[in-house]
Amino acid sequence: MGSLPIPDELVMEILLRLPTPGDLVRTSASCISFRRLVADRPFLRKYRKLHTPPLLGFLEQERKVFHPAAPPHPSAPAATAVALAADFSFSFLPAPASDWFIQDIREGRVLVDRAGAPQHDIDNRYKIPELVVCDPLHRRYLLLPQIPAHLAATVEHPLLIKRHRYCETFLAPACGGGGDEVASAAEEMSFTVIWMAQCRTRLLAFAFSSSTGQWRAISSKSWRDLFDGLLSSTGLAPFSLRQYAYDCFYWMTDCRERLLVLDTRRMEFSIAEILGKAEARGLDSVDIAIVEAGEGRLGMFVRPRNESYLNYTIRTNSWGGSSQWQFEKTIPLDSTYFFMGSAGRHLYLYQCEDPTLDVGCFSLDVKTFQLERVFVSNYCIPIIYAYSNFPPSLLSTPMVSSGVENRAEKEKNAGTRLCYKLKGTVTMVRIVAAVNAGGQTKDYRCW
Repeated sequence: MGSLPIPDELVMEILLRLPTPGDLVRTSASCISFRRLVADRPFLRKYRKLHTPPLLGFLEQERKVFHPAAPPHPSAPAATAVALAADFSFSFLPAPASDWFIQDIREGRVLVDRAGAPQHDIDNRYKIPELVVCDPLHRRYLLLPQIPAHLAATVEHPLLIKRHRYCETFLAPACGGGGDEVASAAEEMSFTVIWMAQCRTRLLAFAFSSSTGQWRAISSKSWRDLFDGLLSSTGLAPFSLRQYAYDCFYWMTDCRERLLVLDTRRMEFSIAEILGKAEARGLDSVDIAIVEAGEGRLGMFVRPRNESYLNYTIRTNSWGGSSQWQFEKTIPLDSTYFFMGSAGRHLYLYQCEDPTLDVGCFSLDVKTFQLERVFVSNYCIPIIYAYSNFPPSLLSTPMVSSGVENRAEKEKNAGTRLCYKLKGTVTMVRIVAAVNAGGQTKDYRCW
């Protein structure tokens, strides 16, 4: 008697446990029935929720240069293909492309703005920039509507953040859409953009939802309500160095004593103190990075300036009266590293002084505390953003403009040439793009 077939439900549970998108691609290529299960959109959504998206590289803010992950990094093949297929010069945006500046990257989407040349009169200094959310892999973009006049009129005496900028814009995860299939699909395709200004007497923030296509006010708290005595006497914004973990954004004061927290689930601001080792308090000569330590706990890396070690602490509970930072361990470094940022459970560092090592960017995983080289660079990069995941398609949103309608045939031919050039690598990119875009990508014919 022949063996009984394995039910699809059990096969799906096995496929969901494959460790990487590349493994999923190779498995789907081995069997038509596997491919049918992998191409199912509910399955793809479950897979993305269970697995951390791969880091593909970093994008420079100023020069808009993409640094793909290089061998022996496990994401190197996919990163190389993305570097060739995507348009990180943003030539598909409204001309001139050089006017657009990168402000944030999240889940493959890139937020850019253009505010024009800096002026010294008050009207231009406080002008709200033009904002675009774009997808450099599929060359699609969404031009956001202007912030309504009645909201913009509430912005009074914003404080300088950096280099002629009096506001901060960044991408936030979309709000939960519920448990049903339609709501989950809509949530995955949606995003939120936050515009924030630290004014002389209060904090202001507006949020744009791609689901509604509208801006709304989310916070207007005075500094006195948040923390008495925090008013700026220098004309500079008191909080900077934005970081993200577990649905919350964090900013630090220059003295590293307090955190400004934005909970995106409730869209509320609060103030929290940094409790822990004395070197992290009252000093402006330390680097601090917040990471996701697992099980909903925050982790914090602290590096005293000019020291070759890191201290790692974990927040035991959520922000509250009884929660505490607990010291975990000291991680020695073989050279001088500079913090470049963090994402998820990874800290990103730049090494540029040890002649025995390849200079460039390294990642440090809180699970292993091992350094892994991401890419090599012969110059120091001041501001850089991690590029993970593949961009969710914006094509389901009717407000999206592609910017490439007049060269569709050119893109098709370029894609064909790229397919032949990279062979199996492009196959992986296109299928993994489908894994990370709800099955939107349908071109799998490059085997």
